[in-house]
Amino acid sequence: MSGRDPFCQPRRTGRGAALTLVFACALVAGAATGSFPDTGQGARSGPKSASAPVPSATRHEAVRRAAAKAMADGKSPMEAAERAVSRSGDRWGAVYSEDEYQEFQEALDGQYTGTGLGARAEPDGRIEVSRVQPGSPAAGAGIRKGDRLRSVDGTDVAGRPVTDVVSLLRGDAEDAAAGTTVTLGLQRGTRAWTEPLRRARLSTDPVTVHKLPGRITVIKVAAFTKGSGDSVRAAVHRAPAGAGIVLDLRGNSGGLVTESVETASAFLDGGLVATYDVDGAQRALHADTGGDTDRPLVTLVDGGTMSAAEMLTGALQDRGRAVVIGTRTFGKGSVQMPTGLPDGSVAELTVGHYRTPSGRAVDGRGITPDLDPGPQALRRAETVLGGLGDPS
Repeated sequence: MSGRDPFCQPRRTGRGAALTLVFACALVAGAATGSFPDTGQGARSGPKSASAPVPSATRHEAVRRAAAKAMADGKSPMEAAERAVSRSGDRWGAVYSEDEYQEFQEALDGQYTGTGLGARAEPDGRIEVSRVQPGSPAAGAGIRKGDRLRSVDGTDVAGRPVTDVVSLLRGDAEDAAAGTTVTLGLQRGTRAWTEPLRRARLSTDPVTVHKLPGRITVIKVAAFTKGSGDSVRAAVHRAPAGAGIVLDLRGNSGGLVTESVETASAFLDGGLVATYDVDGAQRALHADTGGDTDRPLVTLVDGGTMSAAEMLTGALQDRGRAVVIGTRTFGKGSVQMPTGLPDGSVAELTVGHYRTPSGRAVDGRGITPDLDPGPQALRRAETVLGGLGDPS
């Protein structure tokens, strides 16, 4: 298991589920947020939630009242809001501090504060550097992929879950600002040393492109941050005319729903992408016209494909636009809406769920691929693309 610090937030006792709700990566068992249009409140796609026994407006109002009463009584509005959310029966209801919510919004804009260092856990419990972002503090310090990460701020990380390691790298919301220092214990071969790094404002690059033999283009989308849809469109336009494309959504934790729809628009000529409900009121998301509907397309998914990425997969599958290869996706298809609290914190409660164009529910079920990948997913994709159309 591996990951990078921009897509994960630290966990806190009693609030882990809430903190992993927004823009979680494959490291964290949570769903990415995604703004649904036309709701008037910035709804989000998130994890599975129990059906709401009462309208969300009533539940949101109950949380606001609890927070306001606590503030008037000189108590913590956030703690009161958390208790109210817990009582609401919404398993994935969440309360965020003002700073946490701002960080999440910035992450969705493709920005984050961190060191630019990714980590992965090895079978023996060691933590190794999985990636160093060019131009980051980690790169400037000469840290390399494959270096062993022994400690973070004096805490031994061997044997710890990668989520905990990332949380240590990331720091708590109060002390994770740009310019704050985190000290790493590192090892390369027989050399062991400590390296203080100053966290910095960095940009994410969630869309990467590479070529396979036979003119096949692989477009890997790690998350749907701001601008990722345009990046996918550009990659499609640059691909050789008529040649096949592999859209790799494995490990994609979701993101902005608008960017997911924009990505769908790169491969569809308008039409339905998904439907969703807000307190029972039905809404629809449609692709733009003018997408490339001719070239062969394979979509790769796995158990880490979540939320807005599942919505995209379901649309391409239901509309016969792509052959989906992989394993069953995670199954997160609920919608959350935020409400501001008196102290600047934010509460989110589940208000509904989305469905694929054919009406399939995703929440708790996931998307079932058309084909099992076998041991080599990309090789299977090449074979399928060869059968869909000659890419040579």
